[in-house]
Amino acid sequence: MEAAKRRRMPYLFLSPYLLFYAAFGLFPIIFSFYVSLTDWDGIRDKTFIGLDNYLHLFNPNSYFFKSIGNTLLFVAVSLPLQIVLGLVIATLLYSRAVKGRAFFQLVNFMPYIVTPVAIGLMFNLLFDWQAGVVNKLLLHFGFIDEAIYWLGEAFYARMVIILMLVWKGFGYTMIFYLAGLANIPKDLLEAAQVDGATGLRAFFSITLPLLRPVTMFIVITGIIGGFQLLEEPMLLLSGSGMGSSSAVIGGPDRCCLTAVWNMYDTAFGSTTRYGLGAAIAWGLCLIIALFSFLGVRLYKGDAE
Repeated sequence: MEAAKRRRMPYLFLSPYLLFYAAFGLFPIIFSFYVSLTDWDGIRDKTFIGLDNYLHLFNPNSYFFKSIGNTLLFVAVSLPLQIVLGLVIATLLYSRAVKGRAFFQLVNFMPYIVTPVAIGLMFNLLFDWQAGVVNKLLLHFGFIDEAIYWLGEAFYARMVIILMLVWKGFGYTMIFYLAGLANIPKDLLEAAQVDGATGLRAFFSITLPLLRPVTMFIVITGIIGGFQLLEEPMLLLSGSGMGSSSAVIGGPDRCCLTAVWNMYDTAFGSTTRYGLGAAIAWGLCLIIALFSFLGVRLYKGDAE
């Protein structure tokens, strides 16, 4: 009797977490999948339509693949820049030539902890067409003759979002590279110096290969985080001073419509189609799972 009671005790202590997870985690996941098989606007009764919502994702009017392409573009351009910039700054801060290392670490990491809403509004004010600081500086120094409509043209709007992502994310990569540099045995670098290797040669032959696991981790988490991009572009393109372009979801020609933004607008925005929004969410979940699986496989391959 006493042994049976001891075996039940762990489940008793775990029961509060399991109950909360079942109520606020597992049930919403199952319910969202059920909703994705229905036509529902949140008010009228649900109408079961099977896989029609998933088939609608292949329709250009759903903007599903366009939003996925936009998200992949932002990740493919911004993530390598974050990695390179974070690695360079981490290497400089790890060297003995830089004083005040803790201060510069804090300054470079602070953009990552700023809330996405604040980042979107800040860049909206910086790149505003009429009152933005960037246009005023470029006009003042004579680099341009007239103000650039940064957030009203597809190419410039994408550039601003990529710049915003790099500014926010390079501090994150810097912290991980600093931890990776601290774990590299100094004996290897000292042996390379004895053999006559220059600092640049030692970096590319020893430091960079040993940092490969850190790089793979940053790539995997960066791709997952990139597919969750929502608040920054939404606030950037919907903030003050946007004029007529704010009426277009996702910016001009929906060039900045991300996957999560498309899901949010479909479910809670202009159309209020909960079923289609849930289908978009599950499609995005499968894509993130695919990239995560490929990233883990590559990581294990490097580890072996």
